Amino acid sequence: MMVAEQKPTGLIARLPNVRGRYSENASLGEYTWFRVGGPAEALFKPADANDLIDFLARKAIDIPVTVIGMGSNLLVRDGGVPGVVIRLGKEFAHVSTDGTKVTAGAGALDMNVALTAEQDSIAGLEFLSGIPGTIGGALRMNGGAYGSEIKDILVSAQAVDAGGVLHDLTVNDMGFGYRHSDIAEDWIFTQATFNGRREAQSEISRRMGQIKAAREATQPLRMATGGSTFANPENGHAWELIEQAGCRGLTRGGAMMSDKHCNFMINTGEATAADLEGLAEDVHSRVLETTSVDLKWEIRCIGVAPEGRGTEEFS
Repeated sequence: MMVAEQKPTGLIARLPNVRGRYSENASLGEYTWFRVGGPAEALFKPADANDLIDFLARKAIDIPVTVIGMGSNLLVRDGGVPGVVIRLGKEFAHVSTDGTKVTAGAGALDMNVALTAEQDSIAGLEFLSGIPGTIGGALRMNGGAYGSEIKDILVSAQAVDAGGVLHDLTVNDMGFGYRHSDIAEDWIFTQATFNGRREAQSEISRRMGQIKAAREATQPLRMATGGSTFANPENGHAWELIEQAGCRGLTRGGAMMSDKHCNFMINTGEATAADLEGLAEDVHSRVLETTSVDLKWEIRCIGVAPEGRGTEEFS
């Protein structure tokens, strides 16, 4: 007896055929470091860059698309994310070297790119070992740490626009600023090439060891956190302003500003996304009232709050 093939329902029924994989009502909390948040209406994991391009070219224009990476600085609201959430998997995690150049897929972990450069005695990429996340996210926000930024090493990048057109970008095209790029939010990075310099592997390893030690000493690395909650203001440090406003250790529900690094917000185990977002709003308000500094979010917040407060991202 033949069993009839089960046809997709809901949003997936409206999506184009792909070589990758769709999942309906897919949990997103498991993809974020905060370990909270509602589901994606549909989750798409493309098979490769061509599959992604084809999907975007054939998708109906009224269907919203959101891209997530490793989820290290991402907060998904409890109501979930409408439309299609795209997550670039292992097919976008390749890393290779050629002379002093390193090419990495947008899904490659920053740490793995730094380690590959170290193994091939290419210096200048060590700072990536101090940035939790993927290359796609680092490109989007000009990720930086320990005195270096993506703009310092980028040679070129590739990104697909909302219509499925692939663009080759130079560092000048990116419009980099502090924790910012000018590339349209609906463009999806697929890979990038960076340039380092030749140096003894032992010296590169020494600097990476220093970065690791500094992170372990100052950051709550083994907690469910999203990294730095706020970007540093010009000529200052966000953590100092948060400390001044009396917010070290501040809590809301299961969310807490870390005692170890008060610009890190953590899920103590029972937090909801609403707890975390509300706590961050509390800190922002207290810092503004105490110091007159309007801190800017470094965490990206997406999705719909259960009470329907909207789908806007932090600004």
